[in-house]
Amino acid sequence: MEKLKCIIVDDDEIDRLTVVSFAKRFENLAIVGAFDNAEEALDAIENTTIDILFLDIDMPGLSGVELRKRASAVPACIFITSHPEFAVESFELDTLDFIVKPLKFDRFAQTMRRIEEFLEIKHKALLFESSIGGDVIYIKEGHEQTKVKLHDILYLEALKDYTLIITSKKRHCVLSSIGLLLKEDHFQSFIRVHRSFAVQKQFIEKINPQEVLLNNGAMIPVGRSFKENINMLLL
Repeated sequence: MEKLKCIIVDDDEIDRLTVVSFAKRFENLAIVGAFDNAEEALDAIENTTIDILFLDIDMPGLSGVELRKRASAVPACIFITSHPEFAVESFELDTLDFIVKPLKFDRFAQTMRRIEEFLEIKHKALLFESSIGGDVIYIKEGHEQTKVKLHDILYLEALKDYTLIITSKKRHCVLSSIGLLLKEDHFQSFIRVHRSFAVQKQFIEKINPQEVLLNNGAMIPVGRSFKENINMLLL
Protein backbone atom coordinates (compact mmCIF):
# COMPACT_ATOMS: atom_id res chain seq x y z
CA MET A 1 0.00 0.00 0.00
CA GLU A 2 1.41 3.39 -1.00
CA LYS A 3 2.17 5.64 1.95
CA LEU A 4 0.41 8.97 2.48
CA LYS A 5 2.84 11.84 2.07
CA CYS A 6 2.60 14.62 4.62
CA ILE A 7 4.22 17.95 5.42
CA ILE A 8 4.42 19.43 8.92
CA VAL A 9 4.72 23.20 9.42
CA ASP A 10 5.05 24.88 12.83
CA ASP A 11 7.39 27.67 13.94
CA ASP A 12 7.47 26.26 17.49
CA GLU A 13 10.17 23.60 17.57
CA ILE A 14 8.68 21.53 20.42
CA ASP A 15 5.22 21.48 18.82
CA ARG A 16 6.73 20.61 15.42
CA LEU A 17 8.77 17.75 16.86
CA THR A 18 5.69 16.50 18.72
CA VAL A 19 3.75 16.20 15.46
CA VAL A 20 6.74 14.51 13.83
CA SER A 21 7.03 11.96 16.65
CA PHE A 22 3.29 11.18 16.52
CA ALA A 23 3.31 10.90 12.71
CA LYS A 24 6.21 8.42 12.82
CA ARG A 25 4.03 6.01 14.79
CA PHE A 26 1.82 5.49 11.74
CA GLU A 27 3.36 3.17 9.16
CA ASN A 28 1.14 4.50 6.39
CA LEU A 29 2.53 8.04 6.78
CA ALA A 30 5.64 9.32 5.02
CA ILE A 31 6.97 12.66 6.27
CA VAL A 32 8.20 14.61 3.25
CA GLY A 33 9.37 17.52 5.40
CA ALA A 34 8.97 19.37 8.69
CA PHE A 35 9.40 23.14 8.43
CA ASP A 36 9.41 26.15 10.75
CA ASN A 37 8.01 28.47 8.06
CA ALA A 38 5.41 28.31 5.32
CA GLU A 39 7.69 29.60 2.55
CA GLU A 40 9.99 26.56 2.67
CA ALA A 41 6.98 24.27 2.91
CA LEU A 42 5.55 25.76 -0.28
CA ASP A 43 8.74 24.90 -2.18
CA ALA A 44 8.39 21.26 -1.07
CA ILE A 45 4.69 21.16 -1.98
CA GLU A 46 5.42 22.46 -5.47
CA ASN A 47 7.99 19.71 -6.08
CA THR A 48 6.18 16.71 -4.59
CA THR A 49 2.63 15.36 -4.57
CA ILE A 50 1.42 15.81 -0.99
CA ASP A 51 -1.62 14.12 0.56
CA ILE A 52 -1.78 15.77 4.00
CA LEU A 53 -0.82 19.11 5.53
CA PHE A 54 -0.34 19.48 9.29
CA LEU A 55 -0.23 23.24 9.78
CA ASP A 56 0.13 25.73 12.57
CA ILE A 57 -1.78 28.94 11.84
CA ASP A 58 -0.04 31.83 13.59
CA MET A 59 3.47 31.93 12.15
CA PRO A 60 5.89 34.74 11.18
CA GLY A 61 5.61 35.68 7.53
CA LEU A 62 3.10 33.54 5.66
CA SER A 63 0.40 32.16 7.97
CA GLY A 64 -0.93 28.63 7.90
CA VAL A 65 -4.20 29.91 6.45
CA GLU A 66 -2.37 31.62 3.59
CA LEU A 67 -0.32 28.48 3.01
CA ARG A 68 -3.50 26.43 2.75
CA LYS A 69 -4.91 28.88 0.21
CA ARG A 70 -1.81 28.46 -1.95
CA ALA A 71 -1.78 24.69 -1.49
CA SER A 72 -5.49 24.11 -2.03
CA ALA A 73 -4.82 21.08 -4.25
CA VAL A 74 -3.59 19.04 -1.26
CA PRO A 75 -6.54 16.79 -0.33
CA ALA A 76 -6.35 16.84 3.49
CA CYS A 77 -5.45 19.79 5.71
CA ILE A 78 -5.20 19.62 9.50
CA PHE A 79 -4.68 22.80 11.52
CA ILE A 80 -2.94 22.40 14.89
CA THR A 81 -2.97 25.72 16.72
CA SER A 82 -3.18 27.56 20.04
CA HIS A 83 -5.80 29.88 18.56
CA PRO A 84 -9.31 28.35 18.55
CA GLU A 85 -10.70 31.65 17.25
CA PHE A 86 -9.32 30.74 13.80
CA ALA A 87 -11.55 27.67 13.54
CA VAL A 88 -14.36 29.26 11.53
CA GLU A 89 -11.97 30.85 9.04
CA SER A 90 -10.00 27.62 8.63
CA PHE A 91 -13.06 25.50 7.79
CA GLU A 92 -13.79 27.77 4.85
CA LEU A 93 -10.59 26.34 3.33
CA ASP A 94 -11.62 22.66 3.12
CA THR A 95 -10.10 21.87 6.50
CA LEU A 96 -10.50 18.24 7.48
CA ASP A 97 -9.76 18.77 11.18
CA PHE A 98 -8.86 21.54 13.64
CA ILE A 99 -6.88 20.67 16.77
CA VAL A 100 -6.26 23.04 19.65
CA LYS A 101 -2.84 22.74 21.33
CA PRO A 102 -1.44 21.11 23.38
CA LEU A 103 -1.58 18.16 21.00
CA LYS A 104 -2.13 14.76 22.60
CA PHE A 105 -1.50 11.44 20.87
CA ASP A 106 -5.08 10.19 21.32
CA ARG A 107 -6.35 13.29 19.55
CA PHE A 108 -3.80 12.86 16.76
CA ALA A 109 -4.83 9.21 16.35
CA GLN A 110 -8.46 10.29 16.05
CA THR A 111 -7.44 12.71 13.30
CA MET A 112 -5.54 9.95 11.51
CA ARG A 113 -8.66 7.77 11.47
CA ARG A 114 -10.60 10.66 9.98
CA ILE A 115 -7.91 11.22 7.34
CA GLU A 116 -7.86 7.55 6.37
CA GLU A 117 -11.65 7.40 6.05
CA PHE A 118 -11.70 10.61 4.02
CA LEU A 119 -8.95 9.56 1.61
CA GLU A 120 -10.46 6.08 1.19
CA ILE A 121 -13.78 7.59 0.18
CA LYS A 122 -11.99 10.05 -2.10
CA HIS A 123 -10.05 7.21 -3.71
CA LYS A 124 -13.23 5.21 -4.33
CA ALA A 125 -15.03 8.22 -5.72
CA LEU A 126 -13.00 8.40 -8.90
CA LEU A 127 -15.20 10.27 -11.30
CA PHE A 128 -16.16 9.21 -14.78
CA GLU A 129 -15.10 12.22 -16.82
CA SER A 130 -15.47 12.38 -20.57
CA SER A 131 -14.74 10.68 -23.88
CA ILE A 132 -12.70 11.40 -26.99
CA GLY A 133 -13.75 10.03 -30.34
CA GLY A 134 -16.34 7.84 -28.66
CA ASP A 135 -13.90 5.06 -27.69
CA VAL A 136 -12.01 6.51 -24.70
CA ILE A 137 -12.99 7.56 -21.20
CA TYR A 138 -10.94 9.47 -18.65
CA ILE A 139 -11.02 8.51 -14.98
CA LYS A 140 -9.70 10.68 -12.15
CA GLU A 141 -7.19 8.78 -10.05
CA GLY A 142 -5.68 10.94 -7.31
CA HIS A 143 -4.21 14.01 -8.94
CA GLU A 144 -4.09 12.50 -12.41
CA GLN A 145 -6.47 11.35 -15.13
CA THR A 146 -6.17 7.85 -16.53
CA LYS A 147 -7.18 7.17 -20.12
CA VAL A 148 -9.11 3.92 -20.55
CA LYS A 149 -9.98 2.55 -23.97
CA LEU A 150 -13.55 1.29 -24.06
CA HIS A 151 -12.62 -1.80 -26.08
CA ASP A 152 -10.19 -2.80 -23.29
CA ILE A 153 -12.96 -3.00 -20.67
CA LEU A 154 -13.95 -6.61 -19.99
CA TYR A 155 -16.88 -6.04 -17.64
CA LEU A 156 -18.48 -3.74 -15.09
CA GLU A 157 -19.16 -4.71 -11.49
CA ALA A 158 -21.54 -2.84 -9.18
CA LEU A 159 -20.19 -1.88 -5.75
CA LYS A 160 -22.94 -0.04 -3.86
CA ASP A 161 -22.93 3.53 -5.28
CA TYR A 162 -19.77 2.85 -7.27
CA THR A 163 -18.93 0.77 -10.32
CA LEU A 164 -15.71 -1.13 -10.87
CA ILE A 165 -14.43 -0.92 -14.45
CA ILE A 166 -12.39 -4.05 -15.10
CA THR A 167 -9.73 -4.32 -17.79
CA SER A 168 -7.15 -7.08 -18.22
CA LYS A 169 -4.53 -4.84 -16.58
CA LYS A 170 -6.32 -2.86 -13.87
CA ARG A 171 -9.48 -2.26 -11.88
CA HIS A 172 -10.83 1.30 -11.85
CA CYS A 173 -13.58 2.70 -9.65
CA VAL A 174 -16.05 5.44 -10.60
CA LEU A 175 -18.72 7.19 -8.59
CA SER A 176 -21.70 6.13 -10.65
CA SER A 177 -24.17 3.27 -10.43
CA ILE A 178 -23.89 0.51 -13.01
CA GLY A 179 -27.40 1.35 -14.22
CA LEU A 180 -26.46 4.95 -14.99
CA LEU A 181 -23.26 3.93 -16.72
CA LEU A 182 -25.10 1.54 -19.00
CA LYS A 183 -27.34 4.39 -20.14
CA GLU A 184 -24.27 6.23 -21.45
CA ASP A 185 -23.64 5.96 -25.19
CA HIS A 186 -20.08 4.78 -24.48
CA PHE A 187 -21.36 1.57 -22.86
CA GLN A 188 -23.86 0.45 -25.49
CA SER A 189 -21.71 -2.59 -26.34
CA PHE A 190 -22.22 -3.96 -22.81
CA ILE A 191 -25.04 -6.26 -21.78
CA ARG A 192 -26.26 -6.64 -18.24
CA VAL A 193 -26.29 -10.27 -17.12
CA HIS A 194 -26.75 -9.78 -13.39
CA ARG A 195 -27.82 -7.06 -10.97
CA SER A 196 -24.13 -6.50 -10.24
CA PHE A 197 -22.48 -7.31 -13.58
CA ALA A 198 -22.46 -6.18 -17.20
CA VAL A 199 -20.12 -7.70 -19.79
CA GLN A 200 -18.82 -6.48 -23.09
CA LYS A 201 -20.27 -8.72 -25.79
CA GLN A 202 -17.05 -9.11 -27.77
CA PHE A 203 -15.31 -10.81 -24.84
CA ILE A 204 -17.93 -13.52 -24.28
CA GLU A 205 -16.47 -16.98 -24.88
CA LYS A 206 -19.25 -19.29 -23.63
CA ILE A 207 -22.74 -18.92 -22.19
CA ASN A 208 -24.71 -21.27 -19.97
CA PRO A 209 -27.82 -20.69 -17.82
CA GLN A 210 -25.79 -19.96 -14.68
CA GLU A 211 -22.79 -17.99 -15.90
CA VAL A 212 -20.94 -16.32 -18.74
CA LEU A 213 -17.32 -17.19 -19.48
CA LEU A 214 -15.17 -14.36 -20.82
CA ASN A 215 -12.15 -14.99 -23.01
CA ASN A 216 -9.80 -13.96 -20.19
CA GLY A 217 -11.16 -16.78 -18.02
CA ALA A 218 -13.44 -14.64 -15.83
CA MET A 219 -16.71 -16.35 -14.84
CA ILE A 220 -19.60 -13.87 -14.51
CA PRO A 221 -22.82 -15.04 -12.82
CA VAL A 222 -26.15 -14.77 -14.63
CA GLY A 223 -29.02 -13.33 -12.62
CA ARG A 224 -32.49 -14.82 -12.87
CA SER A 225 -33.97 -11.46 -13.88
CA PHE A 226 -31.48 -11.05 -16.72
CA LYS A 227 -31.83 -14.41 -18.48
CA GLU A 228 -33.79 -12.72 -21.26
CA ASN A 229 -30.71 -10.62 -22.06
CA ILE A 230 -28.70 -13.83 -22.36
CA ASN A 231 -31.34 -15.41 -24.60
CA MET A 232 -31.08 -12.42 -26.94
CA LEU A 233 -27.35 -13.11 -27.28
CA LEU A 234 -28.10 -16.69 -28.30
CA LEU A 235 -30.40 -15.70 -31.14
